[in-house]
Amino acid sequence: MHLKRLVMSILSGLSVAALIWSGVRAEGAVEPLWPTRQWQSSTPEEQGMDSAALARLVNFGAAHSFDSLLIARHGRIVLDAYYAPYTPEIPHLFNSVTKAVTGTLVAMLLKDKVLDSLDHRMVDFFGDRTIANLDDRKRAITIQTMLDMTSGMAWTEGVEGGRPDSLIEWGRSPDAIQFILDRPMAKAPGEAFYYNTGNPQLLAAIINKLTGVSARDYAVTKLFRPLGIAAPYWHSIAPGLTQGGGGLLLAPRDAAKIGLLYLHDGEWEGQRLLPSGWVDRIRHAMTDMHASFDPSLRYASFFWVMPKQQAFMAVGDRCQLIMIFPTLDIVTVVTARNYCSFGKMADDISGAVESDTALPVNSAGGNQLAAALRDSATEKPSAVGAVPETAAAISGKTWRFPANGLNLRALTLYLTDPSPRYELETATPDAARSVIKLAGPIGLDGTYRLGQPTPLGVMALKGTWQDGQTFAIDLRLVGGDTDRRWLLTFDGGKARLSGKDRFGHDVQADAEAQAAQ
Repeated sequence: MHLKRLVMSILSGLSVAALIWSGVRAEGAVEPLWPTRQWQSSTPEEQGMDSAALARLVNFGAAHSFDSLLIARHGRIVLDAYYAPYTPEIPHLFNSVTKAVTGTLVAMLLKDKVLDSLDHRMVDFFGDRTIANLDDRKRAITIQTMLDMTSGMAWTEGVEGGRPDSLIEWGRSPDAIQFILDRPMAKAPGEAFYYNTGNPQLLAAIINKLTGVSARDYAVTKLFRPLGIAAPYWHSIAPGLTQGGGGLLLAPRDAAKIGLLYLHDGEWEGQRLLPSGWVDRIRHAMTDMHASFDPSLRYASFFWVMPKQQAFMAVGDRCQLIMIFPTLDIVTVVTARNYCSFGKMADDISGAVESDTALPVNSAGGNQLAAALRDSATEKPSAVGAVPETAAAISGKTWRFPANGLNLRALTLYLTDPSPRYELETATPDAARSVIKLAGPIGLDGTYRLGQPTPLGVMALKGTWQDGQTFAIDLRLVGGDTDRRWLLTFDGGKARLSGKDRFGHDVQADAEAQAAQ
């Protein structure tokens, strides 16, 4: 593209966006498309984007453990990629993107005057509890400082590495809300940013107190239903208490609707859902995140803001993203199982934009994109080792393991059956340590076999022999955010389990065979 054309394109986009964000529609501007019932699709070129550049983005996702990549411009989907074995009908766990949804519900309470002010003190909502370490600093925590992660509570979450001690202790606590309320103060509210999942959890509890229903049920009525999103699964941390900082599962196309709501300044089909000025404050966030990987990052109301890229985003662990580009009229949704560079993603997406109007048909680029989409939707088998005699010897036997960091309590493999399968017992990582029994197929041909749905995704397993005694199990919660690999080394009637726990630490546990039950 010539420099003059690029400059004119950018200036044109900025001018139109400025009119839209100021509440004045540009003369001749097209009314927004509202995908309440369904999204409309378009070729990238019809929306001024380059198919070849989007093909490269799809291939980038394949190399970086993406499950999906969706881009919508001018209200139409121009890219909708799904990476096998993930498929679009499987809801995806969005992790801390959930925080932005919790913040959205707070905004709705404010608009409807159910919440009087963002300066309302947090402790006022918990007068029924005795709060430890209660001093003037804790009394000064407000709704706004919790939304901006500047509440000042002492908290260790390990966002940039290190052990997330507060999350671990919180998970073991019998009363999640009391645990957060009792935290000592490290700073005065508003003084410094520190990422703290306790903040949105307290806000979820406040939503419950103000509405008489859980945050999830309130969201179904006030947010999801108006946007045409079917009531999703959203984890609770206690009966009637929604998980405020994570645990929400959405289809990527539904997540994109939330992005579109923010792209259109909190309006949907002519109805204002968010207070006037809410989105503008986020876009011009002032809270410095002090992020070592990008010092320019700012934060507001549970959104991350990238001033250099003129974008803001809801972010979940392991690259769950709803990324919004106001001046480009773009919403992007990413679901993944590993970390990614936000800045590179934003640059590559904006770099695919060549015009604010339609481009000529690009047959070569379209073919590249079609090939990349087909390739992403096809699972590539991993190498399969020879089947040793050990397979028959261990098939049908149950191995019971002592408590371990992999939370695997028992495993039975049926590897010589016509339809290979597994049965396992796993312990939940919370204080209750409940045991869950799961069963399903296991692929022995280098590809996953999808089994039963769970609250964290659809169980999918594949296995292969590494040598005569070692069997590797690759476990994926399809629609979840992580992969697991377990190694089982068999020696007569004994088995050694090896793997990494959720924090990347090596774990081993030994078991002896028992007769299958």
